[in-house]
Amino acid sequence: MRNRFKAIFVIAATVVIMRAAAAVTPAAGQTPGSRGATPQSRRTADGKPDFSGIWQANTTAYWDLQTHEARPMVAQSGVYPDVPVLAAPVVALGTVGWIPPGLGVVEGDEIPYQAWAAQRKRENAANWLDRDPELKCYMPGVPRAMYLPYPFQILQSTNKVMMVFEFANAQPVEPYPGDAYMGHSVGHWEGDTLVVDVSSFTPYTWFDRSGNFHSDALHVVERYTAISPDAIRYEATIEDEKVFTRPWKISLPLYRRLEPNAQIMDFKCIEMVEETIYGHLRKQPLVKHWEGRIMAVDITRKIPPGEEVYDRLWSGNPPEEK
Repeated sequence: MRNRFKAIFVIAATVVIMRAAAAVTPAAGQTPGSRGATPQSRRTADGKPDFSGIWQANTTAYWDLQTHEARPMVAQSGVYPDVPVLAAPVVALGTVGWIPPGLGVVEGDEIPYQAWAAQRKRENAANWLDRDPELKCYMPGVPRAMYLPYPFQILQSTNKVMMVFEFANAQPVEPYPGDAYMGHSVGHWEGDTLVVDVSSFTPYTWFDRSGNFHSDALHVVERYTAISPDAIRYEATIEDEKVFTRPWKISLPLYRRLEPNAQIMDFKCIEMVEETIYGHLRKQPLVKHWEGRIMAVDITRKIPPGEEVYDRLWSGNPPEEK
């Protein structure tokens, strides 16, 4: 798999971005800035805002970018056709199997899909458990990496900025140009705002766990602006002429983790999904049956036909190119 990191190298007015997952990394100099500090007091030697530290979003955007009510992760019709209940794959989870309600982060709360893409989004949502790349430990892409429910670290100096993500394993950087899950990012400063232009994506990442997707024509412009010593306003303008009718924008705060020992941990999800991805290839399945106090669940593996047996990301074809 390709790189999982995004770092920023500042050369004059140009900024090159790199994002990565990482092993356990203490946050050097991670000190709360709330003791009378202002955004202007946290700056690098060259006068730019200093974003160094451990950060994390506090939002339900990772479930759904738009405003949403509570709903089952995987649903089926209940006694009343218009009232969904937990479906078999998650019924044993009880309340944990429900997506929490949340306010949207999309400007106008509307994602302007083309007609064919709106249908694909609905299909993705209905088949979330089979299709979401996050469940298979694939790189989350941009902007999704910024609001996953995991902390990430920003390391910044006068000529370099790196964002290191807890989710997934770090991999070697492949040379550009070349399409990448995390895209190819170049940035610059506009006053105190770091502006990052991200392009050259693969079509194999989503924006959330509700099936919102894009094509390889995705183009993202991110803006990072300090709103306090311990908070950043993160904005991303998204355009994709193959999927959307116009550009659209998300906005949400990122918060500094204030624990004195804050650090990102090593979340090696690749090894955690081996059974999910490769279990159907075993002659003798390891997971056949689960039994709890009030229910028993039997698992039957399905081997996809033809070349689909090698496809570990999509249950069907990747997003259409229109």
